[in-house]
Amino acid sequence: MVEQKNQEPEITHLTRTQVLVAMGVTAVVLLIAAKLWSHFGNVSLFSWHWQEKDFFLGLGLGCLITVVSGLAYRLFPGYHRSADHYLELVLKPLVLPDLIWLGLLPGLSEELLFRGVMLPALGGDHIAVIVSSLCFGVLHLSGSQQWPYVIWASIIGLTLGYSALLSGNLLVPIVAHILTNLISSYLWKTRHL
Repeated sequence: MVEQKNQEPEITHLTRTQVLVAMGVTAVVLLIAAKLWSHFGNVSLFSWHWQEKDFFLGLGLGCLITVVSGLAYRLFPGYHRSADHYLELVLKPLVLPDLIWLGLLPGLSEELLFRGVMLPALGGDHIAVIVSSLCFGVLHLSGSQQWPYVIWASIIGLTLGYSALLSGNLLVPIVAHILTNLISSYLWKTRHL
């Protein structure tokens, strides 16, 4: 009898150009979806304005998410494997300056759609946060073995959604998302050079 091992899924290696184009196209699609939903759904964009305290709140939240994510990465092997699979797919072909785009494009486009338009469209309450967070999590699904990463992204979505509701300012989750992407991707990339 031959013992079968649970094999890790084969990672399709993308080129740097493919990853950058995919990020740009995804950001544009999400921004268009947000604009169309806002326009045809007659939904006002969640309040977004410059306020120094909210900017620093977003920075603090981004640092907190990064620390908790690092702990989850170290403590939960399923999440560790799932995150590595996703991050290798996205980060491996990129060079360090590309990480700026990885911070900005998803940080802006995903927040405008999931927290900026979806939250108010769904009622701006607890149910809206939960539904938008689950949709945000599913957006991060890159394969059938990626459910731990999807669950983690959904939890982050809850955190970002509640940060928008409690602060009343979309700036908080935008800054937190951008900072989390920048720091986390930089740390992963420098460990896997």
